[in-house]
Amino acid sequence: MTLKELKIKTNVVVRINKEQGAYEKEAETQQKRIDKLIADGADEADVRKQKEVLEETFVMIPDVKQRLVKAYKDLQDKAEDPQYEGSEELQQAQSVLSSIDPDML
Repeated sequence: MTLKELKIKTNVVVRINKEQGAYEKEAETQQKRIDKLIADGADEADVRKQKEVLEETFVMIPDVKQRLVKAYKDLQDKAEDPQYEGSEELQQAQSVLSSIDPDML
C-alpha cells in the first residue's frame, strides 16, 4: 500500500466521523424543533411529519457508526505497517485515530 492510500484511508475516517457528528447534531436540533412545535400547540400533522424526519435521522446513525468502526479499524491496521514509519501520512493517521474515542465506536 502506498502513502497516498494511507492518506485516503485517513481522510475517509475524518469524513465519516464528521458525518456521524452531523447526524447526531441534526437529531438534537430536530428534537428541539419537535418540542417547540408541541409547546406552541402546533397542528398534529406538522408534529407527526417532524417526528418522521427525526426517525429518518435515527435510522442513519447506526449505519454511519458501523461505517466509522470499519474505517477506523482499517486505518488502525494500516497505521501499524512499518513501511510508513516516520512519514507525515502516518503522523496524520495516528492523530486522527487518537482524536476518536474508541469507546464511542
